[in-house]
Amino acid sequence: MAIASKVQEYMSEHGLRYDVLTHPHSYSSMETAQLARVPGNCLAKSVVLEDEDGYLMAVLPSTHHVHLGWLGKEMNRQLRFVGEDEISTLFEDCEPGAIPPLGAAYGLRMVMDDSLADQDEIYFEAGDHEKLIQMSRADFLAMMETAQHLHFSEHHWRH
Repeated sequence: MAIASKVQEYMSEHGLRYDVLTHPHSYSSMETAQLARVPGNCLAKSVVLEDEDGYLMAVLPSTHHVHLGWLGKEMNRQLRFVGEDEISTLFEDCEPGAIPPLGAAYGLRMVMDDSLADQDEIYFEAGDHEKLIQMSRADFLAMMETAQHLHFSEHHWRH
């Protein structure tokens, strides 16, 4: 599989500069970061949430997890995680678990965790489990221009 078609079209239409990195097949965002040899806090992941107002894509570092309580309070929404089956129908041009953090290309509202703006370079899944998009902070923030920027994640602490 290549870069998801909707992602490639969106990035071309918006003049975003990026590189594509290939890595061995991975099964999680943390494994992707390790196999691609990129810092986990620079790898953006997507989590799809929903409530009665519709879907919301949360974009955050792979080293973090969504704190639903914080996000729900900030947005005044009763958010819950969307199941894999439903995600597959929303992102038909992507492999399950390799959803690019580009809700705008799929008609979804987005919220971005502020901590991503601290990184000089950002990486993210291209729609499959073997390619990453690499872009500068400036291009990533331009891509996230329609996203609300909040602090809603916590760092994973391994035991």
